[in-house]
Amino acid sequence: MTTPDNSSQPKYEFAEKYDPEHAKKYFEKHNTGFWRRLSTWREIDNARKALVMAGRPKTVLDLPCGTGRFWGMLAEEPGRRIYAADNSRDMLDTGMALRPAAVTARIEKAFQCSAFATGLPDNFADCVFCIRLLHHIQKSEDRVLMLKEFARVSAGTVIVSLWVDGNFRAWRHQLKQERKMRERGTEAPRDRFLVERAAIESEFAEAGLQVVGHVDFLKYWDKWRTYVLRVEKP
Repeated sequence: MTTPDNSSQPKYEFAEKYDPEHAKKYFEKHNTGFWRRLSTWREIDNARKALVMAGRPKTVLDLPCGTGRFWGMLAEEPGRRIYAADNSRDMLDTGMALRPAAVTARIEKAFQCSAFATGLPDNFADCVFCIRLLHHIQKSEDRVLMLKEFARVSAGTVIVSLWVDGNFRAWRHQLKQERKMRERGTEAPRDRFLVERAAIESEFAEAGLQVVGHVDFLKYWDKWRTYVLRVEKP
């Protein structure tokens, strides 16, 4: 693993907010309240299905891993080697400190890196597992840059989740954004973005990734979609 030069990489404000206090709140929020727990259960189950679709990869890079919300599920596969990486050292440290010891013992290595430039060698892991990051990336060129890095680092598959159109909540989200635009006369600052399915699937192809399939959080209703992608190596 080399130390990449991240000085020219895209910068997003949301990535800088995870101090120890914020990391602990992030850890706790997914285990608070009935609906939050139900949503977490559904999201983890969808990720499990995506990993099966990806061929049950034996080595997985969880990036960004946050505080390790998916580590227990990733560890369900016997013999799987799990690498955990995040842009925030505080998120990593919180997850390693608060997750069960039986789960953290399965982490081969936990390290800090940018998803735009990981510093990892080519074909580092069978699968790059990236949940809840792409919907924060506004620019198409930035998403493609990130996806190309995932394609380089993966020896086989990439799993990503993001917000897509073609469902009720996406339609409602777009109406809400249009109303705010009319009221303010300008677009309000945002750190979450909806992407048209045709656009993101075109970006996958540009990055050298072929769609294997997808899992919707709740078909026709919710905007979350998890894609399983195959790396097209030269």
